[in-house]
Amino acid sequence: MLDFKSKNHNLNLRTDVRYRAYQFSLVVIKLVATFPEKRVFWIIGDQLLRAATSIGANLIEAKASSSKRDFIKFYQIALKSANETIYWLGLLKDAQLIESSRLELIIREVEEISRMIAASLLTMKGKKV
Repeated sequence: MLDFKSKNHNLNLRTDVRYRAYQFSLVVIKLVATFPEKRVFWIIGDQLLRAATSIGANLIEAKASSSKRDFIKFYQIALKSANETIYWLGLLKDAQLIESSRLELIIREVEEISRMIAASLLTMKGKKV
């Protein structure tokens, strides 16, 4: 997460899932840009990039939805994309294609974003978190 001047501003951004998803997309874009020019990295990098950037895109789509049902649908898609992103990052880590230490913070961040989206979905559906 980026450093900010005021603690209140920082706290608000840490709890804004759309902002976090956008920043996460930037991190993944930069990560994939460092991948070597090998076929395995093209394939996994493409899938990872699609899944990671889809999280924020669907949260933004939800904001512009015309009904609560559509809003929920976009959050569900965002959650699926977050889970897919966790899969691709885990695959990179477990296949030892990228240093584990480089991926740990990234994986932790997408897991936290995933939990935030899931909690929002439960709230929207009227279930207790």
